[in-house]
Amino acid sequence: MKNENILFFYQISSFSFTQRNKLKNFMRNLCRKEKKSINEIRIIFSDRKAMRTINKKFLSHDYDTDIITFPFSNDNMPLEAELYINIPIIKKQAKDYNSSFKEELHRVIFHGLLHLCGYNDKTPEEINEIRKKENYYLQKYLGK
Repeated sequence: MKNENILFFYQISSFSFTQRNKLKNFMRNLCRKEKKSINEIRIIFSDRKAMRTINKKFLSHDYDTDIITFPFSNDNMPLEAELYINIPIIKKQAKDYNSSFKEELHRVIFHGLLHLCGYNDKTPEEINEIRKKENYYLQKYLGK
């Protein structure tokens, strides 16, 4: 039997996520559409300082980022991963992109999940492909 756990953790006290069950079900369906299954995905909502530290320590990047995805499973195995989400950066991006915080937060979560499903964003073609997928799933989720 599949576990399909999706767990939420908070390193930032000023934020709490609502509609967790709706998101969990959607994430499971997204993975099924992308021909992946989930063992366990941990979503950690974090602040800028913690994210910068993680980015430097594990990726040798000295800059802010909205999400860091750590896959722990092999390609043919059910997904096991951690998604670190930078709440202050997502709030800033929502303003910068003239988007709502809710929309930007879900875009970033789906972006991380799509990486776990095998999508990349290194080349212009890959960026175009992952953006189309993000938009597709975002419209499905938000009902736009």
